Amino acid sequence: MRVLLVYPELPPTYWGFQHSLALIGRRATLPPLGLISVAALLPPTWEIRLVDMNIEPLRDEDLLWCDVVLTGGMLAQEPSTHDVLARAKRAGRRTVVGGPAATTSPHRFPDADVVWCGESEGRAALLVAAIEGRDRAPRVIDAPEKRPSLEEVPIPRFDLLATRHYRSMSIQTSRGCPFTCEFCDIIEVFGRVPRVKTPAQVLAELEALRRLGYRGEVFVVDDNFIGNKRAVKPLLVELARWQDERKAPFTFYTEASLNLAKDAKLVRAMHAAGFTSVFLGIETDDPAALAETTKKQNVGVDVRAAVDGLTEAGLEVMAGFIVGFDTDTPSSFGRMKRLLDDVPLPLAMTGLLTALPGTALWRRLEREGRLRDTSSDGETFGRPNFAPAMPERELLEGYASLLGHLYSEEAWFRRSAALVDRIGPPAHPTKLLWNDVTTALRAVYRLGVRGPRRRDFWRLVARGARRGRHAVRTAIACAVRGEHMIRYTSDVVLPRIAAALEKLAGEPRVPVRRRVSLPLAARASATT
Repeated sequence: MRVLLVYPELPPTYWGFQHSLALIGRRATLPPLGLISVAALLPPTWEIRLVDMNIEPLRDEDLLWCDVVLTGGMLAQEPSTHDVLARAKRAGRRTVVGGPAATTSPHRFPDADVVWCGESEGRAALLVAAIEGRDRAPRVIDAPEKRPSLEEVPIPRFDLLATRHYRSMSIQTSRGCPFTCEFCDIIEVFGRVPRVKTPAQVLAELEALRRLGYRGEVFVVDDNFIGNKRAVKPLLVELARWQDERKAPFTFYTEASLNLAKDAKLVRAMHAAGFTSVFLGIETDDPAALAETTKKQNVGVDVRAAVDGLTEAGLEVMAGFIVGFDTDTPSSFGRMKRLLDDVPLPLAMTGLLTALPGTALWRRLEREGRLRDTSSDGETFGRPNFAPAMPERELLEGYASLLGHLYSEEAWFRRSAALVDRIGPPAHPTKLLWNDVTTALRAVYRLGVRGPRRRDFWRLVARGARRGRHAVRTAIACAVRGEHMIRYTSDVVLPRIAAALEKLAGEPRVPVRRRVSLPLAARASATT
């Protein structure tokens, strides 16, 4: 059996960093970890190839070579996924689509021969049967009620990757999150009981990457790395030992909940293991919005103090923020501007609240009759996919004003300067790999010599030079990422919102009655 794994193209997004990748000589930010994990479950006698459409085109020769095409990804990749399925069908090849989009919205893929929902571990025999078309398997294969253990998950097929084209590699140590955020689909797909790999498994995956010759950043893709603190602490001890024995071939970054900032011992352990940055789901500092969406782990946490503390401990903070909660008002945008104005947090990813399929938010808005027709992305592009409580024009105008402020040159470099001034040094001496040298030289030439923000670039680098090599590296990284964030906001996002506002001008205003969902005591505590 010849199997072609195809990772669909990601459209330009904030997280795609498309404008930054060219500056550092890379083609994509991250590899398709899901597909190479599935590849590890397939029979060793099968021939397997991978085409990541974010680094190379899908050729007709690839489709003619294979017997079956396995594809899939996130909802943002749906248009490219349909294109892959159509091309495979024209070539007469069997198709199987999976991943998060297929799992939460299987009805959106009628053009696939098989829609595979949920995780693949523990169902390898069924997966092989579906790929081969045996046993009259149903077209849509639902996820099982019982989620698989991760303790026997094989090492992903890292050998299928052209590692030189990616900004960083990826591994996964756990799945699931113990919290109950209304808008999050992670707990729906992976559950609220975090399942973990053993330290030995994690180290075996890292060793596989090291033996392939890879050195540099590794993204630990767990949606909440500290979701199971009891398991993560011994992992960090083993990881620190492994790094010390091998002269720290990797640095790590991951995602975690904001309560990480309350556990100084855990922060020190992450730093000692080689973690240099962490993405936090902050969303908002408004206690009423946190209570309404049941993001209770953030209630009572001083956001600014948390970010400052993690930064000084050597962990750069990236964070997600959301506008459009039912409790938001026009004053919410000014509140967020003040919160983020001078914190050491350049990457403050701010988005409109979206009702993801299968989430508690989706179900609640569906009951309230507030979901919009989501059959076509074009209908809701630049707008929330539900009727917001705030008048929509005020919401979009406030959102545009907020993004224009956050990703102006002045604000970006102000937050970057705060980061360069405060970031603590890494646990291991900063190594100068050949890739680091060529990347830095390319960035210096394109940003410091030819770039439109040359003065800001050199000021930031000079600021870092006063603190040491780690701060210089941070300064260059901030300038590189800023190129994407500033350009993507001005060239794509703000025009998209403007187009949505223009369309909105011709629609009648339909008031939305705010829902009082919290018990009285909870509402009282949220607003005090």
